Amino acid sequence: METQPKKAVVLLSGGLDSATVLAIAKSQGYELYALSFSYGQRHIVELEAASRVAASIGVVKHRTAAIDLRVFGGSALTDDIDVPKGRTAGEMSHGIPITYVPARNTIFLSFALAWAEVLGSSDIFIGVNALDYSGYPDCRPEFIEAFEKMANLATKAGVEGRQALKIHTPLIALTKAEIIGKGIELGVDYGLTSSCYDPSPSGEPCGQCDSCLLRRKGFRENGIEDPLPYR
Repeated sequence: METQPKKAVVLLSGGLDSATVLAIAKSQGYELYALSFSYGQRHIVELEAASRVAASIGVVKHRTAAIDLRVFGGSALTDDIDVPKGRTAGEMSHGIPITYVPARNTIFLSFALAWAEVLGSSDIFIGVNALDYSGYPDCRPEFIEAFEKMANLATKAGVEGRQALKIHTPLIALTKAEIIGKGIELGVDYGLTSSCYDPSPSGEPCGQCDSCLLRRKGFRENGIEDPLPYR
């Protein structure tokens, strides 16, 4: 009897990391269900990028959940707060930046958990990174482990023993350069992605926010040029 491929819910922001994770999940033989969020972020450029990436890599379904974190604010991505620009590596390595969106990954993973239960999937992929990612508290291994434990207590499928949820974090111990190298190996077209916190209305990255600086550094360390047209 032919074995059906396993289904995986993959959180897809449209950025470099999530595009790489989507390609990794595909390379591991999963049937892909991509989940993006319109959460009140500063721009829709990343959602447009997510659609491009999903189509390029090939997913069974791509859903965008609409939630509005602007009702809470507290982040340069969801409030009238300037995005920091031109910070040094030393500055980025200390403290939690104002681009941190309160509880964002907790909220996103909860939505992914709900969809995984409906799909009968036991696998969620997320592109969190604990090295080159500005010290966000919800990108740490301890957070992922705690959420996974909670998730297995939180669903009907888990209680009935039909689901043993696993949260996959294949990038968590990689540098940005290693992530890019892996993606290139898997054929990811990074020209389709968007990483910038403050892009122009036409989608050109600013080149100076933390995310742009980390991305550009990763491409330099691979000895290749970032395909995005920085303004």
